[in-house]
Amino acid sequence: MSDFNARRWAVMTAVAGTVFIAAGAFWLSFTSLADLAARSGIGAGQAWAWPLIVDGVIVVSTVAVVALAGARAAWYPWTLLAGAAAVSVTANSIHAVVAADADVPSLLAAAVAAVPPLVLLAITHLTALLIRIPERPEAARKTTTQTSPQESAVALRTEGWSNKRIARELSVHPSTVGRWFANNPLDQERTMAPASTTPHEEELK
Repeated sequence: MSDFNARRWAVMTAVAGTVFIAAGAFWLSFTSLADLAARSGIGAGQAWAWPLIVDGVIVVSTVAVVALAGARAAWYPWTLLAGAAAVSVTANSIHAVVAADADVPSLLAAAVAAVPPLVLLAITHLTALLIRIPERPEAARKTTTQTSPQESAVALRTEGWSNKRIARELSVHPSTVGRWFANNPLDQERTMAPASTTPHEEELK
């Protein structure tokens, strides 16, 4: 099995494990928040919606944070994520204090109840990162024998990769990739040239 296939299987296994853990953490947090909502006066038929709103925002915001990494708009999902996580952890801790047995210290009960929402936050972020790992395109497989990162960058650019994505693939800073193309404008023009350009049109240029 090649290194790439081994890595792919490892990622798939890790994703399956993180999804399983996230489901367990979500369920524990869900039951606590639903019970707290019912104790707070929300009808039994609607209490289930409150944990879905709170923990659902955590899941959606975490995925958005990963998808918008490096973008200016990422501040908004980060804000939603921080707010939803704070509400979930606080509400789970309050529920534990209210519902815990008298012989269990309140601080211990609150600490135990805070684990599921924190795990949900961490494991959702990990799952999103694992799913985001791209499969190497044909151009990347063709350049595995090349020793020049600049040549690999040009090949990946022809696949439509952005500078940030190229930087992650080659383990360099995005500014380094930018300098490579700035120092080699001919290569950059070639990567940006329309695929439909014919040899005859090139001669006319």
